[in-house]
Amino acid sequence: MWSVIKSVLAAFLGIQKEARRREDFAKGRAGPFIVVGVVMGLVLVVLIAQVASLAAK
Repeated sequence: MWSVIKSVLAAFLGIQKEARRREDFAKGRAGPFIVVGVVMGLVLVVLIAQVASLAAK
């Protein structure tokens, strides 16, 4: 699971290596990547909302 999180985080930041991307696609299981990506996206939205809320005070 840690490798999925690292891979999704690297993809979010745009720093994922080509070899790692190929390795991820070779596994053939998209489910864990989708779930981790959605969770990380939600965390990002919540963090941005919190920062905006603090800045507006």
